[in-house]
Amino acid sequence: MADIQLQLPFITRLKLLTHELMKRAILRSDNTINRRIYNLFNIRSPAPATKLIDNTTPVSTSDVPVDPSRNLWFRLFVPTTASNTPLPFILYFHGGGFYAFGPDFINYDSLCSRLAAQLPAVIASVNYRLAPEHRYPSQYEDGYESLQFINSHNYAVLPANTDLSKCFIAGDSAGGNIAHHVTVRACNNSQQLDKLRIEGLMLLQPFFGGEERTEAELRLKMAPVLNVEYTDTMWRGFLPGRR
Repeated sequence: MADIQLQLPFITRLKLLTHELMKRAILRSDNTINRRIYNLFNIRSPAPATKLIDNTTPVSTSDVPVDPSRNLWFRLFVPTTASNTPLPFILYFHGGGFYAFGPDFINYDSLCSRLAAQLPAVIASVNYRLAPEHRYPSQYEDGYESLQFINSHNYAVLPANTDLSKCFIAGDSAGGNIAHHVTVRACNNSQQLDKLRIEGLMLLQPFFGGEERTEAELRLKMAPVLNVEYTDTMWRGFLPGRR
């Protein structure tokens, strides 16, 4: 099967080259991360704050601690114009290959603010521990314990119009992987989550892998940005005992 070579515009290729240089500066040969350089690119959005989405809907943000000993917290996104309307609740997990970003990363802060305004919904975006400093199952444990925290504290940390009978778990990329495993565990332990009801799972381009290559991995092994070599690096940093 022939490799697919993408013909891209010059500006796009320049952006991809910048991304590749950034990636090489951050990722060390032993699969560890140069956090000092990484932090230069990890542009963060502060909270508490209020943002006006599409010039119509204000969304307030605040950070709620879950376990300060391991820096486990979530950022809460609340559309303030719907204060008298029951809103569904979404527990969100950001992407980043298990090793990058957080709820305060400017792109994820913007994404969750927009989702909160346009759905509308109350969203809690989890700051889980990152690989390779913290490997599997740290991310899954942080996700499930955040769900337990919300079940236990509910309206002490959530606005009064949050409808926990309409709870959804969501995530993109590696966050989609975490969302899947947190949902499976929650369904298998529903008696521990008596204050909320999980109605659905929303996965945005979830990051899954296996021992055997899929057809798409073989076909796109030379793809820009994300390819097999890069995703293998992510898995080695995430899975215990891998180098």
